[in-house]
Amino acid sequence: MPSITHKPQSLEAKVRATIFGHGRGWVFTPKDLVHLGDPRSVGMALTRLSRKGAIRQLARGLYDFPIDHPDLGRIAPSAESIATALAARDAIRLQPAGAYAANLLGLSDQVPAKVVFLSDGPSRRVQLGQREIILERTTPRNMATAGRISGTVIQALRYLGQRHVDDRVVTILSRRLTDADKAQLLSDLKYAPAWIAAIFRRLAAPGA
Repeated sequence: MPSITHKPQSLEAKVRATIFGHGRGWVFTPKDLVHLGDPRSVGMALTRLSRKGAIRQLARGLYDFPIDHPDLGRIAPSAESIATALAARDAIRLQPAGAYAANLLGLSDQVPAKVVFLSDGPSRRVQLGQREIILERTTPRNMATAGRISGTVIQALRYLGQRHVDDRVVTILSRRLTDADKAQLLSDLKYAPAWIAAIFRRLAAPGA
């Protein structure tokens, strides 16, 4: 019986399979796919898939496998997923800041049009429709707590300002933070301004 020979899978098919394997909602850059082949060829495959509508190009060098909602249509990716993809590509760390940090912690109901992340990499902006993702280069001190809850609390409180951090704000944080989160605040006291450090101690106090 003659043997059956299988046609080698094309690079475009490999790229498509890898993207689809991550599932809808995945935000990625060409760097996530360079293990599949020559970077230039991967880029060309992404361009073809984008033109076919299989994936969406969000910005130069930034794509997603979009979620299509039956009523809402094509859903925009989250700011966090975009920032995570850029951080992985550039091997940098990110820290939510400003109104976005306050929103993450439930201190503000408003979803900001400008989502700011502090970064230890180069500053850049990504415009996505009416929303802008801003990576803002900052000092090593501000990045010392990147990726930890203490960093997000510091940035959220800085955004609100000392005069606007009242008992209501402390109560919201106290309810939102776990015991492990509160222990982390105490571990990172040295990175917080004095007035924020005082709030950290208040949040971590027994019964808070």
